[in-house]
Amino acid sequence: MTEPSRRRRLLILVICCMSLVIVGLDNTIVNVALPSIQRELHASVSGLQWVVDAYTLVLASLLVLSGSTADRFGRRRTFQAGLATFTIGSLLCSLAPSLGWLVAFRMLQAVGGSMLNPVAMSIIVNTFTDRAERARAIGVWGAAVGVSLALGPVVGGLLIASVGWRGIFWVNIPVGLAAILLTALFVPESKAPHPRRLDAVGQVLVIVTLASLIYGIIEGPQHGWGSPEIIGCFALFAVALGALLLYEPRRQEPLLDLRFFRSAPFSGATVIAVSAFAALAGFLFLNTLYLQDVRGYSALHAGLLTLPLAAVTVIFAPLSGRMISRRGPRIPLIVAGICMTGGALMLTGLTAQQSTGWLLASYVIFGIGFGVVNAPITNTAVSGMPRTQAGVAAAIASTSRQVGQSLGVAVVGSVVTSVMVGPMRTGFTTASHVGWWIITGCGLVVLIVGLATSGRWARQTAARTADRLMSEDEPVPVG
Repeated sequence: MTEPSRRRRLLILVICCMSLVIVGLDNTIVNVALPSIQRELHASVSGLQWVVDAYTLVLASLLVLSGSTADRFGRRRTFQAGLATFTIGSLLCSLAPSLGWLVAFRMLQAVGGSMLNPVAMSIIVNTFTDRAERARAIGVWGAAVGVSLALGPVVGGLLIASVGWRGIFWVNIPVGLAAILLTALFVPESKAPHPRRLDAVGQVLVIVTLASLIYGIIEGPQHGWGSPEIIGCFALFAVALGALLLYEPRRQEPLLDLRFFRSAPFSGATVIAVSAFAALAGFLFLNTLYLQDVRGYSALHAGLLTLPLAAVTVIFAPLSGRMISRRGPRIPLIVAGICMTGGALMLTGLTAQQSTGWLLASYVIFGIGFGVVNAPITNTAVSGMPRTQAGVAAAIASTSRQVGQSLGVAVVGSVVTSVMVGPMRTGFTTASHVGWWIITGCGLVVLIVGLATSGRWARQTAARTADRLMSEDEPVPVG
């Protein structure tokens, strides 16, 4: 296949980023609409958690399958199918008559979304073959991740103020249709020469593992943490996880290639992705409810207050990509860990009368950290991996992001709810303190793991992993 011209390569990158923007935007745009959805559809706090987590849970469950499916049946074909499904799901979400239907349509959206992010990354890796150019392209990709997630509350506030909460789903429709057309015109078809075979057992185990864990965490406060249903969920999670870890290494072509995790940078990127995105999801979930339910701000006002977080993410995300191409991921990871920890720490003593200046300062500091963390996650995840399996490697990184978001909303929401309804029966603001401490802990994990997996020893493990995988295809250069 003839390599596309530079202009066409850049156009392909833009098309791939379009898909990422609508999927990422939908991850967080819903947060600012939660109070409006709660009022119109009479939802409980756990119901609001499911509006967010039904989407991220399905995404996390299917991303690896979608990546390997694209490697087998064609990346452009899978990408277009994902865009079509996501667009239809968005339309149905805007028409949802009840909370149950909204959750169901969010799951349909996520089925489409799972065919976009890892497939788009695979397209990018196979389009940009030059090491430096690929690093810059991945930097743009990482920037798009951060920008789309951070802009969600702002865009959501504007749409809710003008057309209502259903408008947050309308914005996906024209973007999705345009991306389908542009993909057909400009994105070449590509497949892996030796794609993995379908691993049905592994896929079922992944779904059961994630679903049982998230369900148990979200429903724990309502049913009681010691209830048979919740204990059964956590027991099922443990059994499914154990079965997954025992079964996958025995398959010749597993859904989750555990050999990837022999690379310390890859394992570190996975842990960092879970922690960073758990922090972001918990941050936005708590902050939205605080600004609208405690402070009484409108959705638009709340969205505009988070604009500094989005602005610094837009500024620092591409800077992170350029820094990685020149000096590697270590400095961005250190900055991310320090800033995410500091921004969340500032809110651990939050009060109902907290000054706006203090809130904005915490948003800026946290936003800088989140802005610089995405590019090193993505770059490290695909470094040293076979280029023909880039869809699978990128899917694991994307899965880690979605697992993090699901856990962030589930854990933070459930812990805060448990404090509110427990013996102390405190108000939301005081109960949220424990949630902010959890988010602070996630920032510390980013810092510690980033330091541990970006040094010389870690790079050596990545090189050894690349050598073991050389038999399949030329690896993506480590960097």
